[in-house]
Amino acid sequence: MNVLIIPDSFKGSLTATQVAHIMVYHVKKVFPHSQCISIPFSDGGEGALNVLENHAHGSLVRCKTTDALKRPINAPYFLFKKEKTAWVELSQTAGLAILDETERNPLKTSTWGTGLMLKKVLDKGCEKIYLGIGGSATHDLGLGIITALGGKLYNKEGKILEACGENLSQIESIDLSELDPRVKKIKWIIACDVQNLLTGKNGASHTYAKQKGATSQIIEQLETGSKQFAKIVKKQFGKDIRTLLGGGAAGGVSAGLFGVFNASLNKGFELLAQLTQLDYKIKNMDLVLTGEGNFDRQSTFGKLPIQVAKLSLPYKIPTLLFTGRASLKGLSEMPHLKIYQITPPSMLIAEAMEKASQNINDKLLEVLQDFKNKSY
Repeated sequence: MNVLIIPDSFKGSLTATQVAHIMVYHVKKVFPHSQCISIPFSDGGEGALNVLENHAHGSLVRCKTTDALKRPINAPYFLFKKEKTAWVELSQTAGLAILDETERNPLKTSTWGTGLMLKKVLDKGCEKIYLGIGGSATHDLGLGIITALGGKLYNKEGKILEACGENLSQIESIDLSELDPRVKKIKWIIACDVQNLLTGKNGASHTYAKQKGATSQIIEQLETGSKQFAKIVKKQFGKDIRTLLGGGAAGGVSAGLFGVFNASLNKGFELLAQLTQLDYKIKNMDLVLTGEGNFDRQSTFGKLPIQVAKLSLPYKIPTLLFTGRASLKGLSEMPHLKIYQITPPSMLIAEAMEKASQNINDKLLEVLQDFKNKSY
């Protein structure tokens, strides 16, 4: 039997790689002669580099850059082997996980280090750049990237501003006269799976800034600054970034690069699926295992397990989804998909997070044994 194992992370308890290891172990235990392909996956944000390193043609390249507070670090990007193409993961430079909780403040953090990395990518002769933008610690609308590549920001007195959330409301003009000329020749593709707009009650500030260290006052300051930046982009570049679906992703990076660099936004899962030939792998399977920490109605709008299930649907391959909490028991349009909650009904969330490994072990063994009994 051929089995594809392709989980997302169980955020706060298990990484996608840890979940995949557990799944492989139990598949081999119940089906000892099975052939497993394990692809701990990503929606294009954090974890995409691992997916590409293991399942695409190319290699990781490390370079000197900076983190979200402009401290020197070494970080990787993925360079494709036969194409002038790279995948840059914003979380490797401007990532929230790099910072201690006391260091998190979206007024001060910047995507400058991501811009430095992108400059190194340009030095490699790349003509297409994928930018995965999950897990950011920033709300600078990509201005750190833009200024690291030669752009300049001015206030109404004509003074140069540093690119950070704190200065958004002061921006009166964006000067690209010294922008690296290679920027305009590049095809920029942003991997973005969220639909949030840049501003508003479901926008970048009100949805994501709190987890980046923002107080209520800072959230309102970032909201005001985002509106000001959008006004300048509309005036100078003729683009209304406030209406861009996904413009609120990663502190507005997608909106900023769309408005200034003419970047396109694509669903991260679809990009990675194409780059790793996932559809080809799935159609040769007899069983697919996937999962995520919480599965609810929101998950049906493009989260990884549903994307996997969509790929396996045309081939009617049984797809088993394991999750910490399941608000949905099944989907009528996907009869091949079975959803299993690994957490016992009486267990509280805090305990479930601690016992996620034990819970998924127990449920996997139970479900796979049942699947075997019904199949043979």
